[in-house]
Amino acid sequence: EGCPFCRKVREALSILDLEAKIIPCPKGGQRFRKEVIERGGKAQFPYMVDPNTGREMYESDAIIRYLFNQYGDGEVPSLLDLGPLTDLGSMMSGLWRMGAGSKAEPSRAPWQPLELYSMEASPFCRIVREKLCSLQLPYLLHNVAQNSPSREAFVARSGKMLVPWLSDPNTGTELFESAEIIRYLEINYAHQGQ
Repeated sequence: EGCPFCRKVREALSILDLEAKIIPCPKGGQRFRKEVIERGGKAQFPYMVDPNTGREMYESDAIIRYLFNQYGDGEVPSLLDLGPLTDLGSMMSGLWRMGAGSKAEPSRAPWQPLELYSMEASPFCRIVREKLCSLQLPYLLHNVAQNSPSREAFVARSGKMLVPWLSDPNTGTELFESAEIIRYLEINYAHQGQ
């Protein structure tokens, strides 16, 4: 979550209204980093796997171009296509969080991925994504940014348009409010006292 290059890719997913399975690989994490090295040859992030086409790749700019070519109209929005300026903007957006979510914390893995309904720009969603990342909890990211066609289905499922919203199929728990979600994740998945 603390990686500005991963943030750029999540922003592209949000603009394109794409869902993605997020496999967090924070520094010091042992759960998934080995798989990335086995698949791609190095521990570099982001690393994208598109199960629809079989494509796998590193490099945020290449991933963004691929996503817009494959799932958009081929035109990368200027916000994401300014090279070093886009990178700098992405880095600046995370400075206030001081690397939160970038280091692994001891945790137990869920049987099934959690689900998070989120908007990339929301600071409340960000702190939930940071906790999911530091705990190395895989999750399905459902983007419901403004003007998203997915909002209607989300409201039908959750009852209102409010994010973040976490659904845990392992326990049947569904909840709003970032503080409540973080408390839930710590109680149910963090290894206490280790």
